[in-house]
Amino acid sequence: MMGRPLLPLSRLWQTIAVLVMVAVCLGAGSALQRAREARYEVPPIEEDSLYITSGRALRFMTAGYNALAADLYWIRTIQYYGNTKLKTKAEGTTPTAQTDYRLLYPLLDLTTTLDPRFNIAYRFGSIFLAEAYPGGPGRPDLAIALLEKGVRERPDKWEYMQDIGFVHYWWTHDFQAAATWFLRAADVPGAPWFLRSLAATTLAEGGDRRSSRLMWQAIRESAEIDWLKNEAERRLLQLLALDQIDALQPLVDQFTQTNGAPPADWTPLVRAGRLPGVPLDPSRAAPYEIDASGRVGVSRRSPLFPLPVEPQRMFTPPFA
Repeated sequence: MMGRPLLPLSRLWQTIAVLVMVAVCLGAGSALQRAREARYEVPPIEEDSLYITSGRALRFMTAGYNALAADLYWIRTIQYYGNTKLKTKAEGTTPTAQTDYRLLYPLLDLTTTLDPRFNIAYRFGSIFLAEAYPGGPGRPDLAIALLEKGVRERPDKWEYMQDIGFVHYWWTHDFQAAATWFLRAADVPGAPWFLRSLAATTLAEGGDRRSSRLMWQAIRESAEIDWLKNEAERRLLQLLALDQIDALQPLVDQFTQTNGAPPADWTPLVRAGRLPGVPLDPSRAAPYEIDASGRVGVSRRSPLFPLPVEPQRMFTPPFA
């Protein structure tokens, strides 16, 4: 039977030697790169590194490769947001949202100009922008601007309209605007039925935890990607934490009234039989903490920190 001729023995050994040398060089190169990164930290993205700030100019320069350039800028956005968030949580730092997140919107704007149909960039980006400091810059206005840019490009994307309503509800506490956007989303062909119910509930009960739960449950049900679904789950746990804090706070207040000072931790209440044990927050990652003034809250080590500030009613519900 005919087949490929075998290599001479000398050629075979030469080939093996070359492959071994390549493997050794690759291993040495990887080790050298790890050592370099350990000794010389990769510098963060600085403002002057955004040499091009015009999305249209960048789109022209990358003609034919716009989608690839958008992917690269999206990766850079994620890195910038993650590095900034880690830095703000580091002990001993006193950054501000205005200085440390200043490049977030420009990066997102560049990304979505390069690829105007970049769904993840719009939806994730709006969450990043609206997130209160230190988790984000606390710019719901920019989150809405980014999503409105997406709506102009994709008027069929009811998800963007739902997300704008969500930003109004959760961050600006403008329940009328939130309900308006939910209804606008409901009018899009193929939109889910629950959007009209969400609009009615927002108007009738805007600002309470029941409507907040309904909001996040809707986000969870419509999430197209796991990250967004996980974020909705985290927000639902935050709402549960607020309920639990409401139950714990009277116990601390009673102890403070009786003893003239708040407890330093939960030990006195556990010993007195007021609690079966040290209460953990719903993430199960850390116990609740009591500050010097006797207020109960989640630990800074908890993935639920910081808890949202609950809005006050900003209008009289028409269905009251």
